This record gives sequence, C-alpha cells and structure tokens, in this order.
Amino acid sequence: MFVINPRLSLPDHEIVIDAIRAQGAGGQNVNKVASAVHLRFDIQASSLPGELKARLLAQRDRRITTDGVVVIKAQRHRTQDRNQEDALARLRELILAANFVAKTRKPTRPTRGSQQRRLDTKALHARTKALRGRAEE
Repeated sequence: MFVINPRLSLPDHEIVIDAIRAQGAGGQNVNKVASAVHLRFDIQASSLPGELKARLLAQRDRRITTDGVVVIKAQRHRTQDRNQEDALARLRELILAANFVAKTRKPTRPTRGSQQRRLDTKALHARTKALRGRAEE
C-alpha cells in the first residue's frame, strides 16, 4: 500500500515500476546495472477519487501523457532502491499538488473607517498642493 497522506493511499498493483539502465556518465557500472527506474501510474484506472483524478488530468505537467498515464523516470542515485524511493516521492508530490484546492476569494468591502481615513488624507494632500500655487502680488 502506497500512502500519499493519512487519508489517501493507493494499492501497490496500480503503480508499475520497471528497472532500466541509467543514461549518462558512470563508467562500467552504468552499462552493467539497471539502476534507473521508470514509474508508470494510470490515472484513469486508479482508485483515486474522481475529483482528484480530474484535477490531476487537468494539470499541465509534461510527466502526464495524453492518455492520462504518469511517467516518472528516476536516475539521480546510484542504487535502484534509492531511485525507486525518489520516483515514489515525486509521484506523491504530484498527487498532493493536485489534491490542494485553493480557497475561493470572497470579495470584501472597505470599512467605513478606512474610507474616511482615505478621504481625510486626500483632503490633506489637496490643501498642501493648493498652498504650492503662485503667490499673488
């Protein structure tokens, strides 16, 4: 069971993890050992709540394919276990980002006191500027 937060978790069979060879420099080890990890997670077929699925699919993230499959490639670390943990952590972050719903802003009106203070400072500025005019002779 993959725990995302205390109220949200996924069965292990919904996450497919494949070991692949890492790219880039690394010498002989990189050519012999499959230490990188490909994680695949099908959003549509998952047991996530429908609302969360919709928000995940609506995210403009290059890791989500047009078919609704999350593909994460982890190859930062030398060991397969650490790369697997890294991929799962990135999946967790992606799902938690979609799980967060910003509160809708309720429009408010300025208080009577703030309106009065604004008008008082405007009047003060107007008087100050009026005194800057040319002196009459």
